[in-house]
Amino acid sequence: MAGTSMNDIKARIKSVESTMQITRAMELVATSKLRRAKERAERTRPYFETVNDCMRRFISSCDSDSSPLLKKKEGGKTLFVVIAGDRGLAGGYNSNIFRLARALAGSAEAAYLPIGKRSLEYFKQKGAEVYCDSAAVAADMGVGDTMELGRVLTHGFLDGDFDRVILVYTKFVSMLSQLPAYEELLPLSPYEDGKKPPAEFEGDIEESFTKIASEYLGGILYSALSESIASEHASRRNAMSSAGNNAKEMIDTLVLKFNRARQAVITREITEIVSGAEAL
Repeated sequence: MAGTSMNDIKARIKSVESTMQITRAMELVATSKLRRAKERAERTRPYFETVNDCMRRFISSCDSDSSPLLKKKEGGKTLFVVIAGDRGLAGGYNSNIFRLARALAGSAEAAYLPIGKRSLEYFKQKGAEVYCDSAAVAADMGVGDTMELGRVLTHGFLDGDFDRVILVYTKFVSMLSQLPAYEELLPLSPYEDGKKPPAEFEGDIEESFTKIASEYLGGILYSALSESIASEHASRRNAMSSAGNNAKEMIDTLVLKFNRARQAVITREITEIVSGAEAL
Protein backbone atom coordinates (compact mmCIF):
# COMPACT_ATOMS: atom_id res chain seq x y z
CA MET A 1 0.00 0.00 0.00
CA ALA A 2 2.83 2.35 0.86
CA GLY A 3 4.57 1.49 -2.43
CA THR A 4 1.43 2.41 -4.39
CA SER A 5 1.21 5.67 -2.50
CA MET A 6 4.83 6.46 -3.36
CA ASN A 7 4.18 5.79 -7.05
CA ASP A 8 1.18 8.10 -6.96
CA ILE A 9 3.23 10.83 -5.31
CA LYS A 10 6.03 10.46 -7.88
CA ALA A 11 3.50 10.74 -10.73
CA ARG A 12 1.99 13.82 -9.10
CA ILE A 13 5.42 15.43 -8.70
CA LYS A 14 6.19 14.82 -12.38
CA SER A 15 2.85 16.33 -13.40
CA VAL A 16 3.38 19.46 -11.29
CA GLU A 17 6.94 19.84 -12.63
CA SER A 18 5.57 19.80 -16.19
CA THR A 19 3.02 22.44 -15.26
CA MET A 20 5.73 24.56 -13.66
CA GLN A 21 7.80 24.40 -16.86
CA ILE A 22 4.81 25.65 -18.86
CA THR A 23 4.06 28.51 -16.48
CA ARG A 24 7.74 29.46 -16.46
CA ALA A 25 7.82 29.58 -20.26
CA MET A 26 4.62 31.66 -20.35
CA GLU A 27 6.07 34.02 -17.75
CA LEU A 28 9.18 34.56 -19.89
CA VAL A 29 7.09 35.20 -23.01
CA ALA A 30 4.84 37.65 -21.14
CA THR A 31 7.89 39.44 -19.75
CA SER A 32 9.32 39.86 -23.23
CA LYS A 33 6.05 41.18 -24.63
CA LEU A 34 5.52 43.39 -21.59
CA ARG A 35 8.79 45.21 -22.18
CA ARG A 36 7.71 46.29 -25.66
CA ALA A 37 4.13 47.02 -24.64
CA LYS A 38 5.28 49.13 -21.68
CA GLU A 39 7.52 51.22 -23.95
CA ARG A 40 4.64 51.70 -26.37
CA ALA A 41 2.27 52.80 -23.60
CA GLU A 42 4.82 55.24 -22.21
CA ARG A 43 5.44 56.73 -25.66
CA THR A 44 1.73 57.32 -26.28
CA ARG A 45 1.01 59.05 -22.97
CA PRO A 46 2.52 62.46 -23.87
CA TYR A 47 0.61 62.42 -27.16
CA PHE A 48 -2.63 61.47 -25.42
CA GLU A 49 -2.21 64.13 -22.74
CA THR A 50 -1.39 66.85 -25.28
CA VAL A 51 -4.25 65.97 -27.61
CA ASN A 52 -6.69 65.67 -24.72
CA ASP A 53 -5.59 69.02 -23.32
CA CYS A 54 -5.89 70.78 -26.68
CA MET A 55 -9.30 69.27 -27.40
CA ARG A 56 -10.77 70.18 -24.03
CA ARG A 57 -9.45 73.72 -24.29
CA PHE A 58 -10.94 73.90 -27.76
CA ILE A 59 -14.29 72.72 -26.42
CA SER A 60 -14.10 75.28 -23.60
CA SER A 61 -14.15 77.98 -26.26
CA CYS A 62 -17.41 76.72 -27.76
CA ASP A 63 -21.06 76.93 -26.82
CA SER A 64 -22.99 73.71 -26.29
CA ASP A 65 -24.96 74.48 -29.46
CA SER A 66 -21.84 74.78 -31.60
CA SER A 67 -21.88 71.10 -32.57
CA PRO A 68 -24.11 68.04 -32.01
CA LEU A 69 -21.06 66.36 -30.51
CA LEU A 70 -21.33 68.69 -27.50
CA LYS A 71 -25.01 68.16 -26.73
CA LYS A 72 -25.82 66.02 -23.72
CA LYS A 73 -28.90 63.81 -23.90
CA GLU A 74 -30.72 61.92 -21.21
CA GLY A 75 -32.40 58.54 -21.24
CA GLY A 76 -30.88 57.27 -24.48
CA LYS A 77 -28.72 54.28 -25.27
CA THR A 78 -25.13 54.19 -24.03
CA LEU A 79 -22.38 52.57 -26.06
CA PHE A 80 -19.58 50.99 -24.05
CA VAL A 81 -16.23 50.48 -25.77
CA VAL A 82 -14.73 47.66 -23.71
CA ILE A 83 -11.06 46.74 -24.20
CA ALA A 84 -10.13 43.28 -22.92
CA GLY A 85 -7.54 40.65 -23.84
CA ASP A 86 -7.27 38.18 -26.67
CA ARG A 87 -6.38 35.29 -24.36
CA GLY A 88 -6.92 34.15 -20.80
CA LEU A 89 -4.46 33.11 -18.06
CA ALA A 90 -4.02 36.75 -17.10
CA GLY A 91 -5.30 36.73 -13.55
CA GLY A 92 -8.23 39.08 -13.01
CA TYR A 93 -7.46 41.29 -16.01
CA ASN A 94 -10.50 40.38 -18.10
CA SER A 95 -12.95 39.75 -15.26
CA ASN A 96 -12.19 43.12 -13.64
CA ILE A 97 -12.95 44.95 -16.88
CA PHE A 98 -16.23 43.10 -17.41
CA ARG A 99 -17.24 43.75 -13.81
CA LEU A 100 -16.64 47.48 -14.24
CA ALA A 101 -18.57 47.57 -17.54
CA ARG A 102 -21.56 45.82 -15.93
CA ALA A 103 -21.48 48.21 -12.97
CA LEU A 104 -21.43 51.25 -15.27
CA ALA A 105 -24.23 49.92 -17.46
CA GLY A 106 -26.50 49.00 -14.58
CA SER A 107 -30.06 48.53 -15.81
CA ALA A 108 -29.86 51.23 -18.48
CA GLU A 109 -30.14 50.50 -22.19
CA ALA A 110 -26.67 49.70 -23.47
CA ALA A 111 -24.78 48.43 -26.48
CA TYR A 112 -21.17 47.31 -26.65
CA LEU A 113 -18.23 47.72 -28.97
CA PRO A 114 -15.82 45.01 -27.78
CA ILE A 115 -12.09 45.18 -28.49
CA GLY A 116 -10.28 41.87 -27.99
CA LYS A 117 -11.37 38.26 -28.42
CA ARG A 118 -12.34 37.77 -24.79
CA SER A 119 -14.46 40.92 -24.84
CA LEU A 120 -16.34 39.85 -27.98
CA GLU A 121 -16.87 36.32 -26.64
CA TYR A 122 -18.11 37.62 -23.30
CA PHE A 123 -20.78 39.98 -24.61
CA LYS A 124 -21.99 37.52 -27.23
CA GLN A 125 -22.28 34.85 -24.54
CA LYS A 126 -24.26 37.26 -22.35
CA GLY A 127 -26.61 38.05 -25.22
CA ALA A 128 -25.74 41.75 -25.12
CA GLU A 129 -26.16 44.01 -28.14
CA VAL A 130 -22.85 44.17 -30.03
CA TYR A 131 -22.76 47.37 -32.04
CA CYS A 132 -19.62 46.48 -34.01
CA ASP A 133 -17.35 43.42 -33.98
CA SER A 134 -14.59 44.63 -36.32
CA ALA A 135 -12.04 44.95 -33.47
CA ALA A 136 -12.04 41.29 -32.45
CA VAL A 137 -8.23 41.00 -32.09
CA ALA A 138 -6.73 43.72 -29.90
CA ALA A 139 -3.11 42.71 -30.57
CA ASP A 140 -3.49 43.29 -34.33
CA MET A 141 -4.87 46.82 -34.02
CA GLY A 142 -2.80 49.82 -35.02
CA VAL A 143 -3.29 53.57 -35.32
CA GLY A 144 -5.25 53.22 -38.56
CA ASP A 145 -7.69 50.79 -36.94
CA THR A 146 -8.37 53.05 -33.97
CA MET A 147 -8.84 56.03 -36.29
CA GLU A 148 -11.46 54.02 -38.20
CA LEU A 149 -13.20 53.20 -34.91
CA GLY A 150 -13.11 56.91 -34.08
CA ARG A 151 -15.01 57.62 -37.29
CA VAL A 152 -17.49 54.84 -36.50
CA LEU A 153 -18.18 56.33 -33.06
CA THR A 154 -18.52 59.87 -34.41
CA HIS A 155 -20.94 58.92 -37.18
CA GLY A 156 -22.95 56.64 -34.89
CA PHE A 157 -23.35 59.42 -32.34
CA LEU A 158 -24.36 61.96 -34.99
CA ASP A 159 -26.82 59.50 -36.52
CA GLY A 160 -28.48 58.96 -33.15
CA ASP A 161 -27.51 55.28 -32.73
CA PHE A 162 -26.51 56.10 -29.15
CA ASP A 163 -26.41 59.16 -26.90
CA ARG A 164 -23.27 58.47 -24.92
CA VAL A 165 -19.97 56.66 -25.47
CA ILE A 166 -17.98 55.36 -22.50
CA LEU A 167 -14.56 53.79 -22.88
CA VAL A 168 -13.68 51.02 -20.41
CA TYR A 169 -10.05 49.92 -20.31
CA THR A 170 -7.18 49.05 -17.95
CA LYS A 171 -4.65 51.69 -16.99
CA PHE A 172 -1.07 50.49 -16.66
CA VAL A 173 0.36 51.88 -13.41
CA SER A 174 3.34 49.60 -12.85
CA MET A 175 4.51 46.03 -13.34
CA LEU A 176 2.50 45.03 -10.27
CA SER A 177 -0.48 47.37 -10.53
CA GLN A 178 -3.08 47.68 -13.29
CA LEU A 179 -6.31 49.55 -12.62
CA PRO A 180 -9.64 49.25 -14.47
CA ALA A 181 -10.68 52.72 -15.63
CA TYR A 182 -13.31 54.43 -17.73
CA GLU A 183 -13.75 57.70 -19.59
CA GLU A 184 -16.72 59.34 -21.30
CA LEU A 185 -15.78 59.99 -24.91
CA LEU A 186 -19.04 61.42 -26.22
CA PRO A 187 -20.57 63.91 -25.90
CA LEU A 188 -17.37 65.91 -25.76
CA SER A 189 -16.89 67.89 -22.58
CA PRO A 190 -14.60 70.80 -21.60
CA TYR A 191 -12.45 71.13 -18.51
CA GLU A 192 -14.54 71.50 -15.40
CA ASP A 193 -14.46 74.77 -13.47
CA GLY A 194 -12.24 76.40 -16.07
CA LYS A 195 -9.11 74.52 -15.06
CA LYS A 196 -7.46 75.46 -18.34
CA PRO A 197 -7.79 78.67 -20.38
CA PRO A 198 -9.83 78.26 -23.59
CA ALA A 199 -8.03 77.96 -26.89
CA GLU A 200 -8.16 80.58 -29.58
CA PHE A 201 -9.03 79.56 -33.12
CA GLU A 202 -10.28 80.88 -36.41
CA GLY A 203 -12.86 79.46 -38.79
CA ASP A 204 -16.18 77.68 -38.54
CA ILE A 205 -16.55 75.75 -35.26
CA GLU A 206 -18.85 73.01 -36.53
CA GLU A 207 -16.65 72.36 -39.54
CA SER A 208 -13.63 72.15 -37.24
CA PHE A 209 -15.39 69.59 -35.05
CA THR A 210 -16.29 67.48 -38.05
CA LYS A 211 -12.65 67.36 -39.11
CA ILE A 212 -10.96 66.65 -35.80
CA ALA A 213 -13.48 64.79 -33.60
CA SER A 214 -12.98 61.34 -35.13
CA GLU A 215 -9.18 61.73 -35.14
CA TYR A 216 -9.31 62.82 -31.52
CA LEU A 217 -11.37 59.78 -30.55
CA GLY A 218 -9.04 57.54 -32.54
CA GLY A 219 -6.06 58.92 -30.63
CA ILE A 220 -7.80 58.33 -27.30
CA LEU A 221 -8.63 54.75 -28.30
CA TYR A 222 -5.07 54.04 -29.39
CA SER A 223 -3.66 55.33 -26.11
CA ALA A 224 -6.17 53.27 -24.09
CA LEU A 225 -5.40 50.22 -26.21
CA SER A 226 -1.68 50.62 -25.54
CA GLU A 227 -2.33 50.91 -21.80
CA SER A 228 -4.59 47.85 -21.85
CA ILE A 229 -2.17 45.65 -23.79
CA ALA A 230 0.65 46.51 -21.41
CA SER A 231 -1.67 45.76 -18.49
CA GLU A 232 -2.66 42.41 -19.97
CA HIS A 233 0.96 41.27 -20.35
CA ALA A 234 1.82 42.49 -16.85
CA SER A 235 -1.20 40.71 -15.38
CA ARG A 236 -0.34 37.49 -17.24
CA ARG A 237 3.29 37.70 -16.12
CA ASN A 238 2.22 38.13 -12.51
CA ALA A 239 -0.31 35.30 -12.77
CA MET A 240 2.24 32.90 -14.28
CA SER A 241 4.85 33.90 -11.70
CA SER A 242 2.36 33.21 -8.92
CA ALA A 243 1.37 29.89 -10.51
CA GLY A 244 5.04 28.89 -10.76
CA ASN A 245 5.63 29.72 -7.10
CA ASN A 246 2.56 27.73 -6.09
CA ALA A 247 3.78 24.78 -8.15
CA LYS A 248 7.18 24.91 -6.45
CA GLU A 249 5.53 24.94 -3.04
CA MET A 250 3.37 21.99 -4.05
CA ILE A 251 6.43 20.07 -5.24
CA ASP A 252 8.18 20.72 -1.93
CA THR A 253 5.14 19.40 -0.07
CA LEU A 254 4.90 16.32 -2.28
CA VAL A 255 8.63 15.59 -1.89
CA LEU A 256 8.19 15.75 1.87
CA LYS A 257 5.26 13.30 1.65
CA PHE A 258 7.30 11.05 -0.62
CA ASN A 259 10.21 11.00 1.81
CA ARG A 260 7.89 10.18 4.69
CA ALA A 261 6.29 7.35 2.72
CA ARG A 262 9.71 6.00 1.75
CA GLN A 263 10.86 6.20 5.35
CA ALA A 264 7.74 4.28 6.40
CA VAL A 265 8.56 1.53 3.89
CA ILE A 266 12.17 1.34 5.09
CA THR A 267 11.04 1.21 8.72
CA ARG A 268 8.58 -1.56 7.95
CA GLU A 269 11.19 -3.60 6.09
CA ILE A 270 13.69 -3.21 8.94
CA THR A 271 11.01 -4.28 11.42
CA GLU A 272 10.24 -7.36 9.32
CA ILE A 273 13.96 -8.27 9.11
CA VAL A 274 14.41 -7.86 12.85
CA SER A 275 11.29 -9.89 13.57
CA GLY A 276 12.48 -12.63 11.22
CA ALA A 277 15.91 -12.71 12.85
CA GLU A 278 14.38 -13.01 16.31
CA ALA A 279 12.16 -15.85 15.14
CA LEU A 280 15.26 -17.79 14.09
